[in-house]
Amino acid sequence: MSRAFTKEDDSLEAPLIPPRAALPPGTPNYVTPRGLELLRQELAELEAARTQAEANRDNDADRTRRLTLLAGQLSQLQARLASAKVVDPRTQPAQEVRFGATVTLRPTAAGQPERRFTIVGVDEASVAEGKVAFVAPIARAVQGARLGQRLKLRLGPKEEEVEVAGLQYN
Repeated sequence: MSRAFTKEDDSLEAPLIPPRAALPPGTPNYVTPRGLELLRQELAELEAARTQAEANRDNDADRTRRLTLLAGQLSQLQARLASAKVVDPRTQPAQEVRFGATVTLRPTAAGQPERRFTIVGVDEASVAEGKVAFVAPIARAVQGARLGQRLKLRLGPKEEEVEVAGLQYN
């Protein structure tokens, strides 16, 4: 595209740095050992990308913008790593839902599907993988429950009764 159709100061605009997953103020940054490893892998990838961007001299404006974005992402990630409190799921009470638990909830009403999820740190959470952040409403609702215990969950507009049908720590 010709430079005639771009604003001269486009390269001067600060890039928008996407925020990390929300962690409520004052809440410890709990992570599983796997979650900590994923954060470290992400750090290595960002540092490699920064090294590559520093070496690329093709377009100084794009290079500066890319380096600014990477610096912001690295800063956020380093803050997360510095605040990480590793909780090994294997040290949790076997009969009680805590951080790191894989929980199976069975609805008491017939015809409803079971829910199975693992309670993890905010950076490790992934709905597609069945991993729920410990600050999520469903995770907070089941924490402290015991195997076999019945709970009332408010999921959206309706309340549902479920039983903690399965509980394991890996």
